[in-house]
Amino acid sequence: MLFDWDNTLAESKTPLLFAIRQVLAEKSLPEWETYNNVRDNSISFRENFKNFFNGRADEIYERYVEIYLQNVERLISTFPKVQEVLDFLRKRNVLIMIMTNKDRRLLEFELPLLFNPKYFERIVCGCEAPLDKPHKEHVLFALNGYLLPEEIVRDNVWVVGDSPQDSSAALEAGALPIRIGKDIWHDCEVYSEKIVYFKSFEEFYNCLSMQN
Repeated sequence: MLFDWDNTLAESKTPLLFAIRQVLAEKSLPEWETYNNVRDNSISFRENFKNFFNGRADEIYERYVEIYLQNVERLISTFPKVQEVLDFLRKRNVLIMIMTNKDRRLLEFELPLLFNPKYFERIVCGCEAPLDKPHKEHVLFALNGYLLPEEIVRDNVWVVGDSPQDSSAALEAGALPIRIGKDIWHDCEVYSEKIVYFKSFEEFYNCLSMQN
């Protein structure tokens, strides 16, 4: 089971918006909504910095990281039944991984605030695979040493996330895409019969708990 992190296991939109709004104010730049309206949803939040800020991308991103790490402990949270889902999977010896486009510096700091890192067999962060989500290379990289590419099928690999990026990576790799909740960056959703949808982790947990 490969889980996305942001807005899947973690409600991290709150610290993200706090940090980006603060850094924009510090740099006397336009408000966040100006940038969000031109955000490229096919790439990660971090990768969008070069589109938002051009030559100042690295400077502004590093300040964003500083502010984020200073405030994330009091702002981050998880969702109801996430812990129960993880416990359910562990008791049944399902290998659990995190596959995220997020900067590892941020992920490794905030992960222990919510969960025991030992729950996760492997963690793959942004820019570590040859290509990040929405590309299948992120899935293949996470499962390297566990399954061959041709062994990745819908029956034995599930990719759980909130966004089209997660689902696209899963479908391209041959895994089963599971979508929980609503994508935080997309207003319009195009549903596909190839994707399994749940409104919440409560619904996902109830479905799992009915299984043997």
